Formats: sequence, structure tokens, C-alpha cells
Amino acid sequence: MQRIDHVLPWGCPGTERRLSVFRFGQGPCKAYIQASLHADELPGMRVAAELKRRLRELEGQGRLTGVIELVPVANPIGLAQVLQAAQQGRFEFASGKNFNRDFFPLGDAVIPALQGCLAGDGPANVRLIRAAMQEALADLPPAQSELQGLQRLLLRHACDADVVLDLHCDFEAVVHLYALPQHWSQLRPLAARLQAGAVLTTEDAGGSSFDESCSSPWLQLARAFPEADIPLACLATTVELGGMADTDKPQAEARAEAILAFLAEQGLIAGDWPPAPQACCEATPFEGAEYLYAPHAGVVSFLQPVGARVRAGDPLFEVIDPLSDRHSTVCTSTDGVLYVRERMRFAQPGLWLAKVAGRTPIRQGRLLSD
Repeated sequence: MQRIDHVLPWGCPGTERRLSVFRFGQGPCKAYIQASLHADELPGMRVAAELKRRLRELEGQGRLTGVIELVPVANPIGLAQVLQAAQQGRFEFASGKNFNRDFFPLGDAVIPALQGCLAGDGPANVRLIRAAMQEALADLPPAQSELQGLQRLLLRHACDADVVLDLHCDFEAVVHLYALPQHWSQLRPLAARLQAGAVLTTEDAGGSSFDESCSSPWLQLARAFPEADIPLACLATTVELGGMADTDKPQAEARAEAILAFLAEQGLIAGDWPPAPQACCEATPFEGAEYLYAPHAGVVSFLQPVGARVRAGDPLFEVIDPLSDRHSTVCTSTDGVLYVRERMRFAQPGLWLAKVAGRTPIRQGRLLSD
């Protein structure tokens, strides 16, 4: 195991933060796994601790046939943001920006440099493109903030990987994944192994999140150079590991083993692994996800558990104003799976309380919420 520590820029005098990357194995293929980019989403960090332990064992046994880079704490900035005993890991205090938005657009950056360089040799094109991505990141001017420096480091380690797993969680949720629709068949075994309740696919969710910043440039380049053989060489996905409280040891161990078995399928780990289960949820368009809101302030009571299969018209939650006695029941308008619930139990203006993954597109434009 090799430990790589990067000092983040713009630390206050007398202080500094570091991003730590743990590199295991060697070989022609590479996987990159990071946890808790939203720093208060701790199930990924807990799973990463199990992955780190197991990868040490597998490396010692000589079973790693590729490089696996692991970042157990992908956001040291947010991890230190605590306000009145509550961790605030989603938005940077200094700027108000979401830590998982506005990553550098690698596709736009490398297209000019690759004009006239790509032909019919797919593997050669992949090598050229990855080198151009690294060069584009290296040629950027100095980072203007600690957040920008962090995002560039994460992307620098991930942009040359064959597999990228960004481990997150939601408030109260089933395991679910976000990915390009073109990657669903390759990711199905991972979803099955993790017993995912939903997989949401889209080519552009809006917001330039980390996983899309790794996978989408390959789709963009394939369309920009149709005469060249350009595979979708980065299998990237956001893996939402259930809800924020899902940090139990047996659960973390099982999810780490599921991820390792998937990496073995991708040619990164040798040995015998259990086959992926045949049973798996279906992938649905992210455009089909319904976000449900309260019509007024009040105490929230949920009427369906996460993972419930619901039909249009089914009640999902009720809201009661204890002073005016106003009472509202909110129902879904689509058939699908209730894959996320809000953890807070008082309705706030403009904030969703439940999400249902449906098959029929009902939204367009920016799909991600902040």
C-alpha cells in the first residue's frame, strides 16, 4: 500500500488540510473509489474503512491484478465544518457551494488538443485522451480556493481510471445508483450485489457532479469525433449507500465485499468470488424521478417506508400545522419506488420530503437538487 498526501491550497496561517489517497496493487487497469464527498454522509466512509482493510489483505496475498486507489475521506474541508454540534458537510461555509457540483469540464478542455490525433485504434485513443486530461488539469492556473484545489485533486486521481465509484448516501434511503444509461448493463451486477432498490440513469443531470465529470467526457468525445473509435472508457457511478444512519459494521462489511466482488468482475482482483445475484431492480430514467413537497409548514408523518412500491395516488406523507389544525396528505403522481425520504420531520418551504423513482419521464433540465 502506498499513501499519497496532498496539501490543499489556501490554508489559513498555522493550519493546513490534506487529502489522503491510498494506492493498492499494480497492473494495466485502475479503479478509483472515494467516500463522503458530502462529508456528513458517513456510510461511504465506513465502507471505505472496510475496503482499506480488505485491500491490504488482498495485496498481501498477491491477488490484486490492477491498481485500486481509495480515498476514505474525500472532503476534509466539510468534515471539519461543525456548527453547534451538527456536521455541515454538503456545502462549503466559505462560498455556500455544494461540494459535489461544478467540477472542471474535462471534455471541453481536451477536444481542441485532440483534433487530428484520434483514429481507429480504440486502446491508443484511450491512452491519448487520458494523457490529454491529465495535461489539461496540470496546465490549469493555481486554484483560487481550497474547494477548487480539492476538486482538481480528486479529478486528477480519477480521470485515468477504468472504474470510478463515488460513495454517498441520502437522508433515509434504499441503496441506489446514478449513472449514464449506456453503463447500466455493466453496472447491473454491482446494483444486484448491493441489493439496490433503484438505479437512475441520465446523460446529463446538471450541476457537473463528480461521477458525470469522469464518465460524460467520453460520451462527449465520441460524439465530437465520430470517425474515431472512442469507447466509454470510464465506468463511473454515484453509489448512494442507503441512509445517513446506515453505518453498522455487518452492513459495511457486506457492502465492501460486494464492491470487491464487482471489482473482481472488472479484472482488478483475482480469485473466486460469489456470482452476482440474478435478482436486481430495474434502471429508470432520472427524468422519471418525482420529488414531493409539502404544501405548507407543519409536522411530517410518513405513511410509506423507503423501498415501498407505490402507485399513482398512493399517500406518502401527511403534514399537520399544530396551531391552525391545517392537515394535508401528499400523494405520488407516478408508479415507482419510494427510494428516499427526508430525515427532518418539519416541512420547510421549497425543500422536498420524498422521492419516487418512476419509469415515465416527468422532468427535464437540471435534475439534481442542491
